[in-house]
Amino acid sequence: MKIVFHERYYNSSYTYDPAAEAGRLEGIINLMKGKSDYEFIKPEPALEEDILRAHTERHLRNIKRNSLLFELASLAAGGAILAAEEGFKGNPTFAVIRPPGHHASADSCWGFCFFNNISISLLKLLSEGKIKSAFVLDFDLHTGDGNINILKNRDDDFRVKILNPYSNSPSSYIKEVENYMQQLGEIDVFVASAGFDQGIADWGHLLYPEDYTELGRLMKEYSEKLCKGRRYALLEGGYNHNVLPKNVDSFCQGFK
Repeated sequence: MKIVFHERYYNSSYTYDPAAEAGRLEGIINLMKGKSDYEFIKPEPALEEDILRAHTERHLRNIKRNSLLFELASLAAGGAILAAEEGFKGNPTFAVIRPPGHHASADSCWGFCFFNNISISLLKLLSEGKIKSAFVLDFDLHTGDGNINILKNRDDDFRVKILNPYSNSPSSYIKEVENYMQQLGEIDVFVASAGFDQGIADWGHLLYPEDYTELGRLMKEYSEKLCKGRRYALLEGGYNHNVLPKNVDSFCQGFK
């Protein structure tokens, strides 16, 4: 399984919020580098034309006012694009990127997000004629309003289905996800907005490591049934540094 990562993501100086906190990514990377089933690949920054498929020029200008923020947000978007390209080839890929993106809309952003990594990566695949539809599983504690705002109710023919599970027990949560996947029709690629703040020892106090493994396994099973296994996932939330590495690895073990 491929892991997208760049050492610049360690930089915590671009803003002051839990997603930018020092030490958040180190545990994930240290754990993954100790396992032979992960192959690390390094991204390049997204081009402005890639960003502008999802965002307005005004929003881009606003982010560019902070040169470090623009550098890292562009690199995160580039990491998402690399994950999407690999996922489309049939290589399951997880991108350990930051800043996260699912609260960034076309002309605004909040919730520690700046560019919408999910949208930028999917619209890149769309622009290349590779996909016409996608399924987004957003299992972050907080609904990815930016994903919805950019990818739903479009005026082109791009069809995107988005699930933000709302069940309040681990078993019902997993069942809700599986039931939704069972109803999916033709889909060209699966992608996860992979936030881990719903974890039992994180803000949401709901999901255990084995639940994340099952979410990953469902993504694998149904992507193999519906779109030749094309799947990738992007890191969103998750703020307890002591458990985040285990939760990410647990998801990837099911996803790979």
